[in-house]
Amino acid sequence: MAELLIIYHSKTGGSRQMAEAAAQAARDETTTTLIPAAEAGPEDMLRADGYIFCAPENLAAIAGVMKDFFDRCYYPVLGRIEGRPYAQMVCAGSDGENAARQTARIAQGWRLKEVQKPLIICTHAQTPEAILAPKTIPDDQLAQCRELGAALGAGLALGVF
Repeated sequence: MAELLIIYHSKTGGSRQMAEAAAQAARDETTTTLIPAAEAGPEDMLRADGYIFCAPENLAAIAGVMKDFFDRCYYPVLGRIEGRPYAQMVCAGSDGENAARQTARIAQGWRLKEVQKPLIICTHAQTPEAILAPKTIPDDQLAQCRELGAALGAGLALGVF
């Protein structure tokens, strides 16, 4: 059975909730592994057949822990995962577009196949207190994460990608 790997980073809980929602729905479709970016490595990437990357936007960029994951894995898997499908989710305080562009550029270097445009959930956290506060993602937005997880899981299971 195909395996979907969901790699996430979350400091205030928003991205974790998004990744968990996607994983919950994907598990109904295919084997799904949910792993924090700090614990993920090249062996996880090589084992999986498709990916969801989920992280917060920090200072208009991908979170440092997620960037560290990409840095640790980039060359060990380069040339070994081409054509595998991926999607991404960003938990943003403002717009999330730059973080999504950075992840897409890394995925392009790996020659991954984007199967859905980035899902950006905006919390509108604009003050230091709101940015650092624990996040609660509303259920209607988590439903979008579940839809993404289910779609990618089903696509992998059916061999669509």
